[in-house]
Amino acid sequence: MENRDYSTINGSAEDSFIERKSKFIGYIRHVETDEEAVDFINEIRAMHRKATHNVYAYVLRQDNISRYSDDGEPQGTAGVPVLDVLMKEGLTDVCCVVTRYFGGVLLGGGGLVRAYSHSAKIALDAAERLIMCRCRPINITVDYTMYGKINYAIPEGEVKILDTVFAENVVVKLLVKLDFADELIKKLTDVSGGNISFEQLDERFDNFA
Repeated sequence: MENRDYSTINGSAEDSFIERKSKFIGYIRHVETDEEAVDFINEIRAMHRKATHNVYAYVLRQDNISRYSDDGEPQGTAGVPVLDVLMKEGLTDVCCVVTRYFGGVLLGGGGLVRAYSHSAKIALDAAERLIMCRCRPINITVDYTMYGKINYAIPEGEVKILDTVFAENVVVKLLVKLDFADELIKKLTDVSGGNISFEQLDERFDNFA
């Protein structure tokens, strides 16, 4: 799983709503390890020591981990609905904590499931989504007479132009989706009639949302 493209969020976000006098606050954050997830959960708990519940769920790429807690709510009515939202949205490397302040009115099992699902969803909707793709940085060098053709031939979507350096020649620094790298090299070689050089760097993940 660690070598596949994946969806996550950038940074953190939150949102809240009131359901029959109970206040629900959804928090979500990008995390990459068990330790980061636990630190985030403890941070929210510390912020809301007087809350009735601090329910959580998280999903990690590392070792394909997913965990959740109902934190005292009836089994299956809180942590699982939060986890389900993360899973159905296809997200990983995320932790969601939903804080509840009980308002005195019981919601019932179905009401709790809906409330915790909604809390997770509105927190997620407030976050910036990232689509992390395996990609390869490629630096291309061409002379000035060829630069216009090359620049026009670089497709959007599969490639991001990181920088263009105008010196003795033109150096264009690209980030290319891994599956498209060989095709791009062939295309630009053909367009330039071979008057181009490529420097391929180590693979990495980057956002192509």
